[in-house]
Amino acid sequence: MKTARFRATLTAVGLSLITVIATAAPAHAVTLEQKLAALSGFSQPTAPSATAWRSAWEQQGSWADYAFDWSTDLCSSSPDQPLGFDFRMSCRRHDFGYRNYKAVSQFPQNKSRVDDAFYFDMRQVCAGYSGIRKSTCDGLAWTYYQAVRQFGDLRVSDKQIEQVQRDAERAAA
Repeated sequence: MKTARFRATLTAVGLSLITVIATAAPAHAVTLEQKLAALSGFSQPTAPSATAWRSAWEQQGSWADYAFDWSTDLCSSSPDQPLGFDFRMSCRRHDFGYRNYKAVSQFPQNKSRVDDAFYFDMRQVCAGYSGIRKSTCDGLAWTYYQAVRQFGDLRVSDKQIEQVQRDAERAAA
């Protein structure tokens, strides 16, 4: 009974978040507070946040007043679809968080949440699998998450990148 109420509450909160974000795009200049509120809504490690971000990503023109940076290099120097697991959308949302929080000088205080949302998104990809495929996907997601936690936005050497890639390959084996 408590689980059903919790799910109902979580769903209601999620729908409210999507409604607030979807209606937040004003027809006038956007304040820093409005931009930060939207960024926060788009960078939570939750399903409603991921859904809201994806909707915005699919309708970027509706967010033009926010001057968001939608650019991405996907998973940077790591495979975007390691062993066939499609982490591209996870990497897009992660890049969105990094780029836009940097643009408003709010990156350091929001990095860990953006990284947590990245891990959440990859785990959602992995949830579509079972057995050894799920375990492999989960291992890759964990490795990618650890890489961004440790090296995200840092200038790293080629040797460090190669080590992360070797770790990812070992996790997939």
